[in-house]
Amino acid sequence: MEKTVLSATLLFLSCLGVSLVHADSLSAPLNVTIRELKVNSAVVTWDIFEGDPVIGFAITQQKKDVHMLRFIQEVNTTTRSCALWELEEDTDYIVHVQSISLSGTSPPSEPVRFRTPKEAEKLASNSPGVIALFCRQYDIIKDNEPNNNKDKAKNSSECSTPEHPTGGLLRSKV
Repeated sequence: MEKTVLSATLLFLSCLGVSLVHADSLSAPLNVTIRELKVNSAVVTWDIFEGDPVIGFAITQQKKDVHMLRFIQEVNTTTRSCALWELEEDTDYIVHVQSISLSGTSPPSEPVRFRTPKEAEKLASNSPGVIALFCRQYDIIKDNEPNNNKDKAKNSSECSTPEHPTGGLLRSKV
């Protein structure tokens, strides 16, 4: 009986030793990128080396040149992304990702720097699309009015957009 317990203990310790050696070589996440960048949020994504004994991830988010640090610990190992929220507009951030194993954490990934856009920049980039959609809807509504004279030529300045500089949609006369 003592021999069995001793053998089991030695087997456990030898496995633990192999595990510790492997955990020491845990690699930092690769290809860390920022996606879906918005005024007050973003998504950080990453990859890991196949075979690393990862049980979770740690993400650190820091404002550049400021002593603010946010630490996020994710335990879901099937997802390789994390939402960053409550970001400030027009602000520089630095993000690192680390893999977590039973024996500790990997070195941090290469730093990823990004800047959130200004609210005005976001609105300006959406404006031409919104105007074009409004004009298209206006044209459809106007064409369906009962008192509309379809033979009357449309004034080209009535609803001009970058997509349709001559104004509105093309129509065929009936």
